[in-house]
Amino acid sequence: MQLRPELWGGVECTVNRIHDGYCDQLELNGHASRITDLELFADLGIRTLRYPLLWERTAPEDPGSADWSWGDERLERLRQLDIRPIVGLLHHGSGPRHTGLLDPEFPEKLADYARACAERYPWVAMYTPVNEPLTTARFSGLYGHWYPHHRDDASFARALMAQCRGTILAMRAIRAVNPEAQLVQTEDLGKTYSTPALAYQSRFENERRWLTFDLLCGAVYGDHPMAEYLLGAGIGEWELEWLADNALPPDIIGINHYLTSERFLDERIGLYPSSAHGGNGRHRYADVEAVRVLAEGIAGLYELIGEAWERYGIPIAVTETHLGCTCDEQMRWLKEVYDAACLHRDSGADIRAVTVWSLLGAFDWDSLLTRCSMNYEPGAFDIRSGIPRPTPLAAMIRDIAHGREHDHPALGTPGWWRRDERLLYPPKERHAYTFAMSGQPALVGAC
Repeated sequence: MQLRPELWGGVECTVNRIHDGYCDQLELNGHASRITDLELFADLGIRTLRYPLLWERTAPEDPGSADWSWGDERLERLRQLDIRPIVGLLHHGSGPRHTGLLDPEFPEKLADYARACAERYPWVAMYTPVNEPLTTARFSGLYGHWYPHHRDDASFARALMAQCRGTILAMRAIRAVNPEAQLVQTEDLGKTYSTPALAYQSRFENERRWLTFDLLCGAVYGDHPMAEYLLGAGIGEWELEWLADNALPPDIIGINHYLTSERFLDERIGLYPSSAHGGNGRHRYADVEAVRVLAEGIAGLYELIGEAWERYGIPIAVTETHLGCTCDEQMRWLKEVYDAACLHRDSGADIRAVTVWSLLGAFDWDSLLTRCSMNYEPGAFDIRSGIPRPTPLAAMIRDIAHGREHDHPALGTPGWWRRDERLLYPPKERHAYTFAMSGQPALVGAC
């Protein structure tokens, strides 16, 4: 049996723009002014931490006028605590006010900031220049939730390409300073199920979910299932060729996954609340959480990790593990995710880590950060009193981080997502339609 995956940590740090305002999770959770949190993380046994050095916060004007004081203090303290940072530069953001995801110069501007970071902290060895490019492009360009609040395929495709090109240029700039720097590329990974009538839509979404990694691997060209879509959305052939010629496969694929990441599509909209109704111009349909309707239950991370490993053959880390629920359910969720990672590692997959995300909890993700209602969900610590107080989840994290089995009565019961009470709608069979990929080489071979 191989060594167990490492346990990483992370701080919810989104700085997303809504019209002319920014929502800053670091200010909401207090970590922006509380360096002592880092000692709490170290006490849990966390030795690798996804940590923000965000563009909007550090250099709102340009890298030449950046204020590095916060980063200097925090990164030095991490070194003292022997915690390895995975530095994030953009987390569900669109950058400072002088740019945006549809700015033609966005990639180069991000690369300038990345170079400044690397020159300031040449010892940092792991980076996530852009967190979840596909998800950010969907929320900003396709659904209109975040700035620039567009709702069309062309804006989505342009925002996605800008972030992927920006990631490549940023890593190129970073590696000019530190040639050994690694790219830890994160993306939300879910799955879409549907009725047979909507098989074409779920097939599309099940291929689209891989676009961040496929584009960075230079694999989206020729007969790739998504190439025609991107070209039809206004992306030039030369842009896909540029990505193919300048492919930058991640050193570690970071899988972010939530219970809401798996979806079910049903054209019988009368079975579901109006809030779930939508469409694609061809069909009207409901889009609901799959966990609430699938008779067999969701795939879960065990199946999804297997799909990612088979598709890419690149080392994998689960880079976000969080559940907005009771502490008992949070512990059950962490156990399921960590057990899935261990099973894959034991069978020979290169699974590096599982990340406990939202160590300090998160605000307003129930509304996808579209309003500031101050709805808080705790993590390993509860910050509602103004002082981070460990929850029972913290004891479980400490045990896992130190290689111990955690014994708690709650872990003897399956999570609510595995119990019948999860079903809110008439149960449906699980069908996840995908493009036929038989006969094609593993995509990592195209990188």
